Amino acid sequence: MIGVVATLKVQDGKGAEFEAIFKDLTAQVKANEPGCLVYQLTKSRTDPTVYKVLELYADADALKHHGGTDYFKAAGAKMGPCMGGRPEIEYLDAVE
Repeated sequence: MIGVVATLKVQDGKGAEFEAIFKDLTAQVKANEPGCLVYQLTKSRTDPTVYKVLELYADADALKHHGGTDYFKAAGAKMGPCMGGRPEIEYLDAVE
């Protein structure tokens, strides 16, 4: 399994718009990606402009498929105006 933690900084006042876009993306992921085991948006308790996406994929192919989907690319374009900086992405390997 492969884990991903994506840290996303959102502009002040854009949180609701960002969350709505992400909610639609999450629905698409859950409906179309059986290899994506967890896809959860979380929000910092101390900084309301910081979000983290917690992701868990069955394997490298599932992760690659996720990034190549049209709905993922479209959501990224929609989120762009909400963002307050570049995402920070950390990749993790499951310990079994």
